[in-house]
Amino acid sequence: MLEIAGLSHRYADGHRAVEGVELHVASGELVSIVGPSGCGKSTLLRCVAGLQRPSEGRIAVGGRDVDGVPDDLAVVFQDYTRSLFPWLTVRDNVALPLRRRGLARAERRARAEETLAQVGLDSAAGRYPWQLSGGMQQRVAIARALAYRPALLLMDEPFGSVDAQTREDLEDLLLAVRGGGGGGPGGGSGGGPGGGCDGRGMTILLVTHDIDESVYVGDRVVVLTGAPGRVHSELRVELPAPRDQIGTRGLPEFVKLRAEVGRAVRRP
Repeated sequence: MLEIAGLSHRYADGHRAVEGVELHVASGELVSIVGPSGCGKSTLLRCVAGLQRPSEGRIAVGGRDVDGVPDDLAVVFQDYTRSLFPWLTVRDNVALPLRRRGLARAERRARAEETLAQVGLDSAAGRYPWQLSGGMQQRVAIARALAYRPALLLMDEPFGSVDAQTREDLEDLLLAVRGGGGGGPGGGSGGGPGGGCDGRGMTILLVTHDIDESVYVGDRVVVLTGAPGRVHSELRVELPAPRDQIGTRGLPEFVKLRAEVGRAVRRP
């Protein structure tokens, strides 16, 4: 689904953000990207999204070279306050990108309401983003991406601006969306919304600073070096499904993987 070959980017001031990044992501895979602060994780994601042209290298999504924003791609940013339109209702925020799909107004509305129900926000459809909590606003941002039904979903620190409890809820929502479990007994939300969500085979690239999170939700964890960011190591995550916040995090395999990722990120 995603091929990154020889990707490098240098800013106008001479700062090298990433250099020689090689990465392949299979269809339906969830890959977590971690690394020290300033290692170019967000730059990498912006290049994949077509929001920034890299200095060197090739990026292909679904076999097509990225030249501008790909049609089958959606992005969830960390700062949900800037990604939602405060003058639009929650329903209209979710439905807005569907115009690009060429859907009729009634179909846009129906899909928005369906997706809001999937993330547990059907009762908030007629409210405005500023009337919701931070965690609920981020659910709206996730719902908007899911309603678009992208082949590739990019998430840039999507849970970094919410409290710890909400973060666990959103991690479980992400797992439920792609059919990987989560939100079960012992989960952060005690079952919470999200059960039955349909990820429709989406491929997900998740940038996070949270090592535990990278292991908990990922199929694979890619560790970048300090700037300029290069791929230092890749670790396969083979934890049993369904995953939950207490049982999974207590498994010896989880503890071992977390330690391996931590050592890779914090190496000299």
